[in-house]
Amino acid sequence: MESTVRSGTEALWAVLGGDPALVDRVEFGGVSGLLPARLPVMDLARATVAVCGLAAVERAGLPGPVRVDDGAVATAFVSERHLRVDGRAPVNFAPLSRFWRASDGWVRTHANYPHHKAALLAALGAADSVDAVAEAIGGRTAVETETAVYAAGGLAVALRTPGEWAAHEQGRAVAGRPLLTRERLDGAAPRRRADGPLRVLDLTRVIAGPVATRTLALLGADVLRIDPPHSPELPDQHADTGVGKRTAALDLDSPSDRRAFGELLDAADVLVTGYRPGALDRFDLHRPGLVTARLSAWGDYGPWGGRRGFDSLVQVATGIAVTEGTAGEPGALPAQALDHGSGYLLAAAVLRSLTEQEREGGSRLVRLALAQTGHWLTHGLPRYDPGRHLTESEGPLGRLRHAVSPVAYEGGPAGWSRPPGVAGADAPVWAGPVGPTA
Repeated sequence: MESTVRSGTEALWAVLGGDPALVDRVEFGGVSGLLPARLPVMDLARATVAVCGLAAVERAGLPGPVRVDDGAVATAFVSERHLRVDGRAPVNFAPLSRFWRASDGWVRTHANYPHHKAALLAALGAADSVDAVAEAIGGRTAVETETAVYAAGGLAVALRTPGEWAAHEQGRAVAGRPLLTRERLDGAAPRRRADGPLRVLDLTRVIAGPVATRTLALLGADVLRIDPPHSPELPDQHADTGVGKRTAALDLDSPSDRRAFGELLDAADVLVTGYRPGALDRFDLHRPGLVTARLSAWGDYGPWGGRRGFDSLVQVATGIAVTEGTAGEPGALPAQALDHGSGYLLAAAVLRSLTEQEREGGSRLVRLALAQTGHWLTHGLPRYDPGRHLTESEGPLGRLRHAVSPVAYEGGPAGWSRPPGVAGADAPVWAGPVGPTA
């Protein structure tokens, strides 16, 4: 475990521009075998949490160690499932947020928010029932459904294989870009004040962005989340990711609320946004010396750059749902790992940007997309390869491929001295002289 975990952590820490020597401060442990999947989900989870902890101790000037416990990590990556509100389990997916059979494959929809549900039903011309939606989608191809629902402002994604995503224009755009980008925009002085906590203005939704700001709140930041009054966060999502924060409602189309928001932004140190690219462009969000972190589903490039998206939909588009599926049925990761992993990685990027800003100044911009995290999961992390532990040999039974022995030590044998022979063909005598052995 140690080698694969360290390699993932080292890779992420390099992306963040951190001192490689600091990785030695991370200690991994805990129960193994959690978040089982065909893809290295647990390795992604450990690595993103590890670099977040590293960025925190670096910024605080603490020696560490950073302890990464598998049990704590796995539990946090499904925090929304463990939530209870007065004993009530949360609603994580609404009835119309699910996989559907299209005429030529599968589609996954996301209709947790009322306006997304309304757009889905309008695009399909369907009544508000599972049977009606199933019938409407069943009469269309998967891509036809995807196109129609997105055009109406809803969310639906056709299931694609890894190869189909690699050939897709958006898939090629994602593969051609780094996991995360960090930019210094100018030479402005930092906005950070010495007389109070870090001020973080939170314009994020659902899981990934709120996990990032929830983490910054844990580390002592004053996090103020802003939501539009006509579209508040879903209650269970808020209960899970709103810990440590304060929340307010502002209508940025209202002149008075817009002024209040501008005053908040003027006094902020960090701005974290999680809306689709372009959605906030009409508002002037730039301030000299501000650290801005932008999270999106697909990235701000390619034909899908302006699309909405969620973890479950990114899994479907990128081939992850096919990889994790069985017997022709699409599957899913054991956690919303793209969301949670992106959240901890985004928090780490903010902390690293603040650390660098204190030394060098400059407004900072961090950009991360769920699809980029998904690409790193499928292509960037080392995966178990049995071929590394197999060998071949010729013998009486022919050419055999077989596993090497796991018993290995310095000065020990490289392998067996002879291949298996024909059963019963050897004489019933010892191969060498009889006598004492070592």
